[in-house]
Amino acid sequence: MKVSYYIYILVAILFASCKNEPYEEIPSQEAGEFQNVLLDFNVPSNFPPLIYDIESNPPTETGFELGRRLFYEGRLASDNVVACGFCHIQEFAFTHHTHIISHGVDGALGNRNAQPLHNLAFQNEFTWDGAAIHLDLQPIIPITNEVEMNETFTNVIAKLQAHPEYPRLFREAFENGEINSENILKALSQFMVMMVTSNSKYDKFRRNEGNVTLTENETRGMELFNQKCASCHAGDLFTDQSYRNNGLAIDPEYDDIGRARVTGFPTDNYKFKVPNLRNIEVTFPYMHDGRFATLDQVLEHYRNGITDYENLDSSFRQADGTLGIPMTDEEKARIIDFLKTLTDADFIFDQRFSEF
Repeated sequence: MKVSYYIYILVAILFASCKNEPYEEIPSQEAGEFQNVLLDFNVPSNFPPLIYDIESNPPTETGFELGRRLFYEGRLASDNVVACGFCHIQEFAFTHHTHIISHGVDGALGNRNAQPLHNLAFQNEFTWDGAAIHLDLQPIIPITNEVEMNETFTNVIAKLQAHPEYPRLFREAFENGEINSENILKALSQFMVMMVTSNSKYDKFRRNEGNVTLTENETRGMELFNQKCASCHAGDLFTDQSYRNNGLAIDPEYDDIGRARVTGFPTDNYKFKVPNLRNIEVTFPYMHDGRFATLDQVLEHYRNGITDYENLDSSFRQADGTLGIPMTDEEKARIIDFLKTLTDADFIFDQRFSEF
């Protein structure tokens, strides 16, 4: 039974029911006092269809701005310091380089590496083990987790209500103008939904834009990637969004059982969500626990470092009984050449997503 799923849904409903009274002077859009402009959301032509129901929470100028402020707002944490942007840094495609595993309030240590934040509107589940089944619910986990932000929504709401600017921002962003858990989560989603990375060299090549071509090494790397990696890192999102045991040796310090924490099924032990590979050049360290510092180390793991498990993914069992993905040093280098074409500098330095 997926116990964690139902817990987070129940918590979200409970929080959403704890609403403060509406503000008395909410701008009237009908009277022309204020107009909240919808943002354009365009699905890239080489992308799959949206999964997020954008019509139920359409990003607006003020909703997006509020979400951006909340993303970098330390008041969402019990120490008033550790914001979402503390572990998700834009220059690194919203990952965290300085720590292998994320650090929370008062230096508390988690047991997982911060995942990159992009193309979230195209994902069906979130976190390394899929504990969140909706983007609007995902922030509940870090905000309330004792080793991350360690706060309650009751406290967050009180702090935002007492702030000199947030009451106005919520009035402008939402029709009811309320500072409540529902609107906090929706504002964060409006910000994160717009985090689309789709302008890498690879994307321009795929869409035949600007006469962009891949080099001989990059083309060879793409061919090798499609042969050896694309069964899991599928499509232009570079993930099939499945959960797999990829043969990582158990770290005795954490012994993180992965997907089984959510489902309770022993068959899901040590399975983690297949990460997308966009901007992989800048999202090190790699794996759920950040154990690998370089892409070469990652590929070497798949070549020679696979640990056998009963539920090891079948893609790592060769017909002759050997474990791993056969590749030469030259093939590793070419695959890395291709992976670097997935870096999207436009996204990484997009001022819309920056703190200031």
